[in-house]
Amino acid sequence: MVRFIKITAFVAALAACQSEDSASPSITQAAISTQNAGDNRVAKDLFGYIPRGSNQTPEAHGSYARGCQAGAAELPETGPTWQAMRLSRNRNWGQPELVDYVQDLSRFAATQPGWAGLYVGDLSQPRGGPMLSGHASHQIGLDADIWMLPPDRLNLTRQERENISSISMRRAQGAYTNNNWTPQHEAILKAAASDPRVARIFVFPGAKVAMCNSATGDRSWLRKIRPWWGHHYHFHVRLNCPAGDATCTNQAPPPAGDGCADAQQWVNNILNPPPPDPNAPTRPPKGPITMAGLPGQCIGVLNAN
Repeated sequence: MVRFIKITAFVAALAACQSEDSASPSITQAAISTQNAGDNRVAKDLFGYIPRGSNQTPEAHGSYARGCQAGAAELPETGPTWQAMRLSRNRNWGQPELVDYVQDLSRFAATQPGWAGLYVGDLSQPRGGPMLSGHASHQIGLDADIWMLPPDRLNLTRQERENISSISMRRAQGAYTNNNWTPQHEAILKAAASDPRVARIFVFPGAKVAMCNSATGDRSWLRKIRPWWGHHYHFHVRLNCPAGDATCTNQAPPPAGDGCADAQQWVNNILNPPPPDPNAPTRPPKGPITMAGLPGQCIGVLNAN
């Protein structure tokens, strides 16, 4: 039993360190311009220290895990129904569509019993791009992490926002929800997924199965709720590329159907891990993304006022 727990925990931790983008074969990478060919500067060391967005027309350049953003909007640190958390990271920036979406969802959350609104985790850096730590995605201003912790007040100080933590919703390594999970969590996730701006939402497998078991009536929103490792302290919202944004590359849409059978298989594999595949290919370690690996427009974003 001890060996099972250790193996399961290791697999989950390893997978959670990957982004949903880098682990998924369904991502179509944006075309890479030759403008920055041969530029071997490490991109995170450049984008990670820029304090504000660029004075450009809003555009998402590239894909969720390999790109940057122009003309980003800043989610205000505090609003009537939200607070941005971990302000020292300066990751409360996104495309205007994302900022509007987060505010809209927070207003719905504030209608739920026990929720004053939302605690909002990472969006993107001011100009997107690879981050100094954490996410492999969140690079083009269309991803947002929403905390599972129900806010009981929205007047946290900057220091409180650094110290407070969200709460986990999982048990049995993510196979099931725990006693922190409420109908309000499901209602907020349903509202989040029902918005046509949303491409998909990542949450731990047990939560998806719980919603599959309790959902009644129209179940079409479940298609956008996708199981993924981690995502039990927060859920991850990913928006579609904005209409008319020719430099933004969408992720392939989720498979048809509600996805419940797939989520159940995730749970089954957590409870009874399949034996390792001896023929599985070994992936060589990846180095950091360089400027040459980003769309050519990112040079302009980096150098803009």
